[in-house]
Amino acid sequence: MRLDLTDLRLFLNVHEAGTITGGAGRSHMTLASASERIRGMEDALGVALLLRARRGVQVTPAGRTLVHHARLVLQQMDRLQGELAEYGGGLKGHVRLLCNTSALSEHLPQVLGSFLARHPGISVDLEERPSGEIVDALRNAVCDIGMVSDSVDLAGLETFAFRADPLVLVVPRAHALAQRTAIGLSEVVDMAFVGLVDGSALQAHITQHARRLGKRLSYRIRLRSFESVCRMVGEGIGVGIVPQAVAARSARAAKVKRIALTDAWAARNLVLCVRDLEALPAPAQQLVQHLLAAAQRTPRARPR
Repeated sequence: MRLDLTDLRLFLNVHEAGTITGGAGRSHMTLASASERIRGMEDALGVALLLRARRGVQVTPAGRTLVHHARLVLQQMDRLQGELAEYGGGLKGHVRLLCNTSALSEHLPQVLGSFLARHPGISVDLEERPSGEIVDALRNAVCDIGMVSDSVDLAGLETFAFRADPLVLVVPRAHALAQRTAIGLSEVVDMAFVGLVDGSALQAHITQHARRLGKRLSYRIRLRSFESVCRMVGEGIGVGIVPQAVAARSARAAKVKRIALTDAWAARNLVLCVRDLEALPAPAQQLVQHLLAAAQRTPRARPR
């Protein structure tokens, strides 16, 4: 039995993509080449690794075992590469970071920019996901680091406080609710909303809580950034829910008023989490330390 690192990466990519075509694309291979490699692995092992169907593939019990060990081997290789590269000044490694919408748009760009400037040999694969999916990805060793809301189940993970990130309601300054200081989602769930585009982790989070109230949010328009949401709210198109930091920064220019949400899920904090800090490759450990140092330098927001 001979499996090389290309085989292992390909199999992981097929598992994550759910199709051989998707896995081949992520591995920069043709479909024919990827299919041949997988058949070669199955022949060498003497067992089926994938269950093939019209809409994709699923791993067999043997395939799940291969996924587990492939992740461990590739993580160890990344760690070895990162540590040895310190001596040669070459490429130090690759870090996969998953984060929620607020972290991606509001908290990480500047911090990651300074990290990448200091470490030109390290690349970061940054992807937005809902917090619940991120912690699952961490437990399954699909990513190195997660930045999530503390409202999700973090059992079994090492966690570090990053920043407070409460959600607030934004309304036009002349809105009937503008004089309120606090409000619950149940009081506004039937109003017209301005939100983020489909695929936004935060919008999916808000939609989920509306469903728990037995309601479906009605969106007048969906936009690509929190700032655009605030501006459209200021034009009187609807109300919106955004991170407090965005609302505070956009209040004057967008002509909106922010109102605290009383729902427990809105009083959230961003948490940095990993499976095992000591087991991370050196580049990922460096990024964790950089993020935590940035969190300590962040001044507390003044009450308004």
